[in-house]
Amino acid sequence: MWMRKHDDFEVIVLDKLTYAGNIDNLHDMLGVERFHFLRGDICDADTVARVFEQFKPEVVVNFAAETHVDRSLLSPGSFIMTDVYGVHILLEACRKYGVKKFIQVSSDEVYGSLSEGAADETYRLCPRNPYSASKAGGDLMALAYFHSYSLPVIITRGCNTYGPYQHPEKFIPLLITNAIDGMPLPIYGDGRQIRDWLFVEDHCEAIELLIERGEPGEVYNIAANQEMHNIAVAHLILEMLGKPKTLIKYVADRPGHDRRYAMDASKLRSLNWSPKYKFEEGLRITVDWYRSNEWWWRKIREHPSFKEYYKRMYEQRLWFDTPEEAKKHLHMPT
Repeated sequence: MWMRKHDDFEVIVLDKLTYAGNIDNLHDMLGVERFHFLRGDICDADTVARVFEQFKPEVVVNFAAETHVDRSLLSPGSFIMTDVYGVHILLEACRKYGVKKFIQVSSDEVYGSLSEGAADETYRLCPRNPYSASKAGGDLMALAYFHSYSLPVIITRGCNTYGPYQHPEKFIPLLITNAIDGMPLPIYGDGRQIRDWLFVEDHCEAIELLIERGEPGEVYNIAANQEMHNIAVAHLILEMLGKPKTLIKYVADRPGHDRRYAMDASKLRSLNWSPKYKFEEGLRITVDWYRSNEWWWRKIREHPSFKEYYKRMYEQRLWFDTPEEAKKHLHMPT
């Protein structure tokens, strides 16, 4: 999106290509003169320094993160390394090389679960799982560099983002790809968890706006105000794919599962941003993309690492036809 709109910029991507990284995501960019891909870890200070020395970036946007809550419950250490220590390494490089703006891309999950209302940017941080705690730590580190070193830092906190190219272990692509294959759709607990859903292009446009007009030292919520129960999302996906609702199966809920996320994005909207995509429109685009791009996601799902993860997270759980049965089983398998 950035390169389409800004033909006078070069874009450099530094990516470790973990299990969730996929070079196929960049298939239409590789070979483009103004685009550079480098494989490397933001936790490796020497690698980061070499990239900054070679390209001398003016703006750094930190999308790098371990992001899946379920995986953070299984292995929290990798989240702390990437989401906190990795942020520190990037901030040090930005300070040394005089970067003009650093965008720390964060999450609504740092505010924790809200039973009512919506969190604005002054709301207290209350993360309740290792993933959200690590993101909150990275945010605080970034703000500390603003106050301590006058580094021009901006924090963005986005709500649940979905769209093409999202790894198939995530909620929406997992349900879509399972449904395509006629497999059960695993729903935690009673499926009444509430999330605000933001289409990926709307999220990118918000970040683009903040690169251009965001105020250093500030936090900006990026919210779509399109709250949906997880079970309702599952029903929509099945309807769009023409699959039966009997594919829905309830599994024991995960520990500390936040019931509802909600943010007030008035601050960002005052800069004339608003989401362009209604949820059902964005979901239809997403469903159609996964249906038309099996070449992309099927080899991920067929990889032994995905199969092992799926077995551990879902196949070893008990499956139920009703949420009442599932609620009796509250703990994850060992």
